Amino acid sequence: MTDREAETEQNGPVIRDKRRIDPDTFEVRPTPTASGPSEGAGTEEPVTQTKVDGVELTQLKTALSERTADLQRLQAEYVNYKRRVDRDRDLSRAAGVEGVLRDLLTVLDNLRSARLHEELSAGFKAVAEEIERVAGKYGLESFGEKGDPFDPHIHEALLHAHADGIDGPTCVEILQPGYRIKDKVIRPARVAVAEPSEPATSASAEPAAGTDEIGSDEQTA
Repeated sequence: MTDREAETEQNGPVIRDKRRIDPDTFEVRPTPTASGPSEGAGTEEPVTQTKVDGVELTQLKTALSERTADLQRLQAEYVNYKRRVDRDRDLSRAAGVEGVLRDLLTVLDNLRSARLHEELSAGFKAVAEEIERVAGKYGLESFGEKGDPFDPHIHEALLHAHADGIDGPTCVEILQPGYRIKDKVIRPARVAVAEPSEPATSASAEPAAGTDEIGSDEQTA
């Protein structure tokens, strides 16, 4: 039996704590060398290791803050870019629709003229109604009715006259209807405008000069 075995039987089993973290101070224990740790190594090395860990943690927090700021900036730029692209897409689509509808105005005028002269046959009438329906689907709306007050912003006066029974400039005839898309006027209504007739000026009757003189003579007499 060896001396170690005899000592173990006499004093009980020997437990060696090889944990790297001290359970009491929660600090990293020094790594033992072959010659054994020096007396001052057990106190100085954990302090140095703690300082290094603190510096590294500060650097990691700084790097994380910088990366987070970069990500937030990129996200904001992407959101703004997406909004700008969506807005430009809507504007381009609206401009394209408006261009096509402007080209259809002549066709719609011809259809209106044919309807007024009762020249729309059964088949042609169905085609005309379909064209008008599609134009209305894309927001095209006609305006201009007989009796509307004249508005220079949406009406274009081609004829002018005077009439009785109106209070102000009034559209008395719609020569060509106007068209708009929502609130945007793409063609004003061409109308004949009438204004109230000027009141007749009645001549005031002046008394004859001889009458006053005669009256004066009679009173004198």
